[in-house]
Amino acid sequence: MHKRRRGFLVFLVLILMGLLFFIGMKMRPATQTTRNSESPPVQEHSDTATEGGDTGNLDVIIQEIVNLAGEGKVPDVPFTAGESDSRTVHQQWGDPQQVMESANAQYEDFLQQEITIGFQSTKAFDIRSFKADIRNIHLADIKNKLGEPDEVRYYQDTKTDQIILVYQVNANYQLKWILPKPTDSAANPAVHHISVYTEIKDEIAETINQMTLEEKLGQMMFAGVSGTSLQQETTSLIRDYKVGGLILYANNLETPQQTVSLMNDLMTANGTNRLPLFLGTDQEGGKVVRLPGPLKNFPTNQKIGQINQSQFSYEIGQLLGEQLKAFGFNLDFAPVMDVNSNPNNPIIGDRSFSNKPDIVSQLGIQTMQGLESQQVIPVIKHFPGHGDTSVDSHLELPKVSKSLDDLNKLELIPFKAAIDKGVDVVMVGHILLPKIDQQYPSSMSKEIITGILRNQLGFDGVVMTDDMTMKAITNHFNIGQATVDSVKAGNDIILIAHEFANVTTAIDALKAAVKNGEISEQQINDSVRRIIQLKEKYQLVDQPVSAVDLNKLNAHMDQVLNTYMK
Repeated sequence: MHKRRRGFLVFLVLILMGLLFFIGMKMRPATQTTRNSESPPVQEHSDTATEGGDTGNLDVIIQEIVNLAGEGKVPDVPFTAGESDSRTVHQQWGDPQQVMESANAQYEDFLQQEITIGFQSTKAFDIRSFKADIRNIHLADIKNKLGEPDEVRYYQDTKTDQIILVYQVNANYQLKWILPKPTDSAANPAVHHISVYTEIKDEIAETINQMTLEEKLGQMMFAGVSGTSLQQETTSLIRDYKVGGLILYANNLETPQQTVSLMNDLMTANGTNRLPLFLGTDQEGGKVVRLPGPLKNFPTNQKIGQINQSQFSYEIGQLLGEQLKAFGFNLDFAPVMDVNSNPNNPIIGDRSFSNKPDIVSQLGIQTMQGLESQQVIPVIKHFPGHGDTSVDSHLELPKVSKSLDDLNKLELIPFKAAIDKGVDVVMVGHILLPKIDQQYPSSMSKEIITGILRNQLGFDGVVMTDDMTMKAITNHFNIGQATVDSVKAGNDIILIAHEFANVTTAIDALKAAVKNGEISEQQINDSVRRIIQLKEKYQLVDQPVSAVDLNKLNAHMDQVLNTYMK
């Protein structure tokens, strides 16, 4: 009887040990490995799979993989090798669970999706899948369906011994099947993972290498124009100084017909240049509108905030973009992301959605995305927050005695939210924050632009100043040195909205700073890269526009306003 009981206890102990071993294996975290372009990603899976599956079904799966590979994709993944960027991936999937750097690439593991993506210069070039149905495919299945590969490679390290079958699907994409290397005892191994791969040609780097220093500095200038027709000075800014963008105000835009004519002349003047123009204006809605003609009035952002419906804000953004695009503009200095926390503020007021940062965040982002839907570039402003000022920066330099901790609790909230949603351009305002930088206003402050905007908030898009001819700057700084200091602080674009001589002085000062080593040409190249990426993302072209259909624009406005403002 005792022997029988002891045997039963031993049996129970063995079962418990087995369960503990099984649980430990299931909970074992993925391990990191040093990798090169052929090495296995961080994600680990068993190299064994059941043989003898439904051959017909496997053929269908293999064919689907090949078809998708021809488009740069793998099954059940919305991204494309050679096209999708890291920001898009992170917006949809969040941050990767593991990251590994190699010599010229970064591999990111998304464990829940069973996908690893390799990036070069933020662009996906290698998408790898470890999904279960793929790992049910064996070496013989691949060769029976696809024939011999175009190339066979091998990879081996202390943990891995693999064979890589490379099929050149088309001129752009390779499909790689990665399996354990066959042995006498395992002659028909199962797939470990697949990879859809493309060579990333850094065409932007080639463009930058072909540009003169003068061309690069011109791209970093957003200049104002004079008059209601193409003037000699404006032509010189475009053709001689190669400015990257032009801002127009209400005094440049008299009628729809005249505006279209001017816009088309500006684009034609730029026709011999390497890159298209940014053509921007302040079309915020409410009291800040620039477009001419009998267009219906937009409600103020304050009114939109009181209604507080996300879809309404989105459709307002669509309307803004639709109107701007009809007149030939491709960039809007909007939306305002300032929190209207100071009722005595003389410049923000009803331009803000609310005195509550969550409402500003929600509605500002919707307006931003509405503009983006029309291929118009939104520029959020005025970082790090103009809502608690009591001075108009057009007239004098505002001073705000807030710490970084204070800003994090209020002003920075909408900007961080917009950055997380992929905003492409941030305008930095002229505000002195002595608890952060006693010497320079925010638009010229390395602590604020590089330290807070770039490093703390993680913004990797284009940063530009507010207009450097505002008295907040000109009352205290020389335009040339202010431009140099602004670029040293981390700005990519300098906005100089008035006077030809101010623009040329700024360019000359920047050129001298690069020549004497005060600013590295690599920093200039980095800014120009971001500018070119932005122009390419929005597919900017200097293509003339036709007459504006005001009736159509007004009808769309009526439809939206009647829906939300009855």
